[in-house]
Amino acid sequence: MRCVIARFPFELTKVSVLESMKGIKPEPSAGDSVIIGRRHYPLKQVGQVLTRQDRRDFSAGEVLRAMTQLGFTCRPLPQLEPTRILSSLQHASAMLGTPATV
Repeated sequence: MRCVIARFPFELTKVSVLESMKGIKPEPSAGDSVIIGRRHYPLKQVGQVLTRQDRRDFSAGEVLRAMTQLGFTCRPLPQLEPTRILSSLQHASAMLGTPATV
């Protein structure tokens, strides 16, 4: 499949991506990821390995589009639930098991 990443054309196949990523340890993901084999790789890491370009030269969206078209599963970064901040009175009441009166 022909795709364009950072204004350069690349011929990618699912097999060539699997071969290129073989032996590459996944970095901790700070954004969207792609599942290659059994591993979750950050999109920017995959793009850098496949294109041999600096990560600043392409967007994660370009790699996401190419990986999706090749049939790889892409996952968004899991959204964390917002934490509730308790006041010191609420915290103390929660620790004692008594209702807080404000």
